[in-house]
Amino acid sequence: MFFMGITLILILFLVFVSFGVFLPKPTGNAPSAQLVFNKPKVNIDMNIFNTDEFKNLQPFAKMKIQYSYKATTKDNQQKTGFISATSIDEARKFLQDMGLTVVELQEIEVGRSNPFTPYYVTVVPAKSQTAGK
Repeated sequence: MFFMGITLILILFLVFVSFGVFLPKPTGNAPSAQLVFNKPKVNIDMNIFNTDEFKNLQPFAKMKIQYSYKATTKDNQQKTGFISATSIDEARKFLQDMGLTVVELQEIEVGRSNPFTPYYVTVVPAKSQTAGK
């Protein structure tokens, strides 16, 4: 009976508070529906494009991609390794300039398939059951 009384008082309190919060309409001056747009005072100085600093800017170097290759030398020896170049055609040209005949040239996949796996996992060997007997 005691808990039912406390629960009833709590529910009545919540009902009165919700009626007091959600039902009354705002009083006072209503905001005007007039839209006000203040034009920003922005000046863009395009003279920066005529300065020597801008004219002397150098473009970024292209990122080199790593490739794995299998090639043969003029002595018919098999060679494998890695080479970095901006494109597969450039990598092939580098290898041909080194006197190699390209057999296979592949781009190396960067990253891991699951980035959330830890790099190093310590494996603890299981205790043998016969060691303690």
